[in-house]
Amino acid sequence: MFKYNKNRNASGEATAASNKSPLKRHYNELLFAALALIPVALLAQNPAPTPPYSGQAELSKVEEWVLSQGAVESIAPELAAILGVGSDRLPVKLKSYRTSDGISLAFAVSTNPKQEGIVLSALKTIADKMKIYSVGTAWLTDRSGTLRRTIAVDASGARVLPDSSRASEFKNIKAFFVKKLQATSPSTAASSSPRTSATAAGGKNGTK
Repeated sequence: MFKYNKNRNASGEATAASNKSPLKRHYNELLFAALALIPVALLAQNPAPTPPYSGQAELSKVEEWVLSQGAVESIAPELAAILGVGSDRLPVKLKSYRTSDGISLAFAVSTNPKQEGIVLSALKTIADKMKIYSVGTAWLTDRSGTLRRTIAVDASGARVLPDSSRASEFKNIKAFFVKKLQATSPSTAASSSPRTSATAAGGKNGTK
């Protein structure tokens, strides 16, 4: 599983680490209480394309928003290593939103000046009689929005995928967070580009 080591957030919610088995603890150490691979049905409900931001910092405003208002979390060493952002636990600021399908969409920004990067993820937590794990995808990017690495997560762990294999999902999750920023602070989001005119799509889901 891919999961954040979460502190209690402003709404009083917290993700409890399991102590029932080594496997369960392993998955619960692996970052984001985030998003499973975004299903086609979900994307169909939110078809608006990524706003036409210009310049070299497509996600810079989202990054600033998450750094200023996101929850303090960390990425487990195992996940940081496979993403290529060091071998130690990586401190991050996080914004995540859970869909009605139980999918968590997460945007995490490294707060380690030696390991800069942004991790986007779409993971869904699965619980069966034997274990708890997450299924989905995580992407390493930066404030330019350039895809750096793609990771698949499932019951067996995490593995690197060709970037082209999940590029469309990556584009959609970037658009999702740009819209969330626009809904939260339209004037701030619009200031990143004078050409931005897409209507902000606000959701009722709260930050996790």
